[in-house]
Amino acid sequence: MSDPGPRKSILLVEDDAILNDLVTRQLRGVGYNVNSAKRWRDAEAILAESEPDLVILDMCLPDANGADVIPKLSEDHPVIVLTAYGSIQNAVQAIKTGAFEYLSKPVNFDELEVEVERALKTAELQRDMEFVRDRERAGRKALMVGESPALKQLIGLIDAVAPSNATVLVQGESGTGKELVAREVHERSPRHDRNFVALDCCTLTENLFESELFGHERGAFTGAVSQKRGLIEAADGGTLFLDEIGEISPVGQAKLLRVIETRKFRRVGGVKDLEADVRIVAATNRDLGRQAREGTFRPDLYYRLSAFVVQVPPLRERRDDIAVLARHFLSRHDFSRRVHKDLSIGAERMLVSYDWPGNVRELRNVMERAIILSGTDPLVRSRHMGLPRSVERADTSAVRMSFEHEPSLEEVKRQYVESLHRKYRGHRAKLAAALDVSERNLYRLLKRYSLE
Repeated sequence: MSDPGPRKSILLVEDDAILNDLVTRQLRGVGYNVNSAKRWRDAEAILAESEPDLVILDMCLPDANGADVIPKLSEDHPVIVLTAYGSIQNAVQAIKTGAFEYLSKPVNFDELEVEVERALKTAELQRDMEFVRDRERAGRKALMVGESPALKQLIGLIDAVAPSNATVLVQGESGTGKELVAREVHERSPRHDRNFVALDCCTLTENLFESELFGHERGAFTGAVSQKRGLIEAADGGTLFLDEIGEISPVGQAKLLRVIETRKFRRVGGVKDLEADVRIVAATNRDLGRQAREGTFRPDLYYRLSAFVVQVPPLRERRDDIAVLARHFLSRHDFSRRVHKDLSIGAERMLVSYDWPGNVRELRNVMERAIILSGTDPLVRSRHMGLPRSVERADTSAVRMSFEHEPSLEEVKRQYVESLHRKYRGHRAKLAAALDVSERNLYRLLKRYSLE
């Protein structure tokens, strides 16, 4: 016979001595460990020394009101309330303050056993879910890859706004990863365990945009043979990401503004207002501020969307991240080829020297091409990437140094690094290529000579 495991423990707090004894014997008879108390101060003493799996609490105790102690108790324990004053008002009050269930006296012992078992199973499921979520959060890799100062500043903005419910506008060039920023805002927010729903606004007509966003009622238009929930409802409690928000029509802008201002919307063809508990994160590669001033985008919607603006830097301003990202894309393909690939020195220099007009999306595509062309070669080389050869080497000509005395080797090194730093205007990739050092070692040199 298998070990059934430890018995669940219950704390019963009931001032009626006869009922206290009856409930205690009933629950012990079906296998529970039961501690009982007739006053709240005695219950507090038991709670200080033990951790019951469930508390059964009389609503009216000689030294406490159940409504006052339930909020504190329910933080750590499921609570079933017993009361001789059964009423809808008391039931609602008990549940609102955190009770799991509400039972009226005289107690039906069969019903009590059912509710005790249900409360314990529900609490166990909740603990399991919290454990899984904690493991997932701990093990989840950050969506933003890199270590550059620009990326760290971006993550700082995300961390600042994520815990709030503020509407966020993500701005940046095409391919910079605006949707990844929106997902990171969601993952770091209290809404992380609810849906993240994305809508690409530039791919939909005006009517289709409204139907997708708000849903529609049956018969709202030709082909609407049944009711359809929109993406706002799908994102209930979570985050709605509107990509390329600058593409929506004036009518769509007006309806979106109403959602943001009132948290209400109507399905297409509907007459009822529905609640919208969603956080909106929008993204654009356009200058919405300029469009608002020119009248091509609603100024009032722009002001609502831009409550908190996150500017995503282009890849050329994240030079320190290029090689890191390239290796990240390589690692994502290792599992299929079972060949661990890395970048050759020449390939890394070429990647870092290129300006990446298509940003991270272009880098990902280049690396996918390079993986294919490199075949079984463990190194991805310059020739595999299809980038202009002109970006492979930095120009190191015309560097002049002069001294009015016999310099030490350290002084020569310092002036040489300073000269190249001026020549390349602090461009780290070109500077590293000219010095023939890695960017990590370049960072140490710049710090050593106070040039960072």
